[in-house]
Amino acid sequence: MPSLRHEKLCLAPVAGVDEAGRGPLAGPVVAAAVILPAKGVPRGIDDSKKLTAAARATLHDRIIDRAIVGIGIVEAPEIDTLNIHWATMKAMTLAVENLVEIGGCHPGHVLVDGNRLPRWPYQATAIVKGDAISLSIAAASIVAKHTRDTIMLAHAESYPHYGWHSNKGYPAPDHLRALREHGPCPLHRRSFAPVARLFRQESAVPPL
Repeated sequence: MPSLRHEKLCLAPVAGVDEAGRGPLAGPVVAAAVILPAKGVPRGIDDSKKLTAAARATLHDRIIDRAIVGIGIVEAPEIDTLNIHWATMKAMTLAVENLVEIGGCHPGHVLVDGNRLPRWPYQATAIVKGDAISLSIAAASIVAKHTRDTIMLAHAESYPHYGWHSNKGYPAPDHLRALREHGPCPLHRRSFAPVARLFRQESAVPPL
C-alpha cells in the first residue's frame, strides 16, 4: 500500500500529482494535484488501477472533501497539437496552478508519478510507479481517473455507438469497431494512429 514515506522527506505542504488518459483515442487527458490533510486522511487510498469504479467514486468524494485539490484538463485538439507527452505535462502544470489559485496553497514540494517532470518553478520529484508508493500521488490518481471517467460517461450520451460508457475512450475492440463503422467524431485524437488512418482514408476518397 502507498504510504507517506516520501512526503515526510519533503518540504511541506507536499502535493501529489498524477494523470489519467494518456492512452485513449478520444477525450481529454486529466491531471490532479492533491495535498492531503495533516489529519483525517481517508482510508483505503491506493493506486486507482487497483480499485473498482465504485471505490474510486467514494474515495474521490472523500478526498475532495478533506484535501486541497487542483484539476488540469487538456482536450483532444490540443493533444494533437502538442503531442500526448507535452499535453500531459501541461495538464499536470494546470493542476498545480489550480491548486494554488483555487485552493490558495503553494506546495513546498511536488511528487509526480512517472519519470518526467513538467517545466515549472516548483521543487519536484518524479517517482516511477508513484501511485503505488506515495499516498499523495495515489490520491491524485483516484481524482484524475474518476474525473476523466465522469467526463467520458457524459460524452457517451452524445456519442453512444463508441461504447465509451464501458471503454472510456480507450482502444477496446468495441471502440475500434465503431470507429471503422462510424468514423471519428470531434472528440477523437486525430494524431493517434487508429484515428489518423481513418482520416487519411477519408481524405483519399475522391469527391463525387
